[in-house]
Amino acid sequence: MPPSKPSKSPKPPLHKTPVAGISPDEQIVGAPFLGKVRAYDARKAEMTILLEHPVSAGDALRVKGKDTDLSQRVERLCVGKRCVQSALAGETVACSVADRVRVGDAVYKVRGT
Repeated sequence: MPPSKPSKSPKPPLHKTPVAGISPDEQIVGAPFLGKVRAYDARKAEMTILLEHPVSAGDALRVKGKDTDLSQRVERLCVGKRCVQSALAGETVACSVADRVRVGDAVYKVRGT
């Protein structure tokens, strides 16, 4: 009997945030929704996002929330401990931010800043 092949564990389906889960003051019509801020580290000035849309270094972002409205370019993007040039939907990324953001803030990819 031939040895059995190790089965690849299927990638879990990407959880998309429903529009109803984003408050009206957090929405930006026409901009791709990247995800919500899952964590913020003030010492590193970095936010963590589970991506729903691909992002690359140099892309313009806008973080919008009840008390937050921040626009900036992606300068540093890390997946795990590796800094990368781009990340795909489904990956958890850390991105440096210029100002404080809050867990639950919505993150969008926008044109220019």
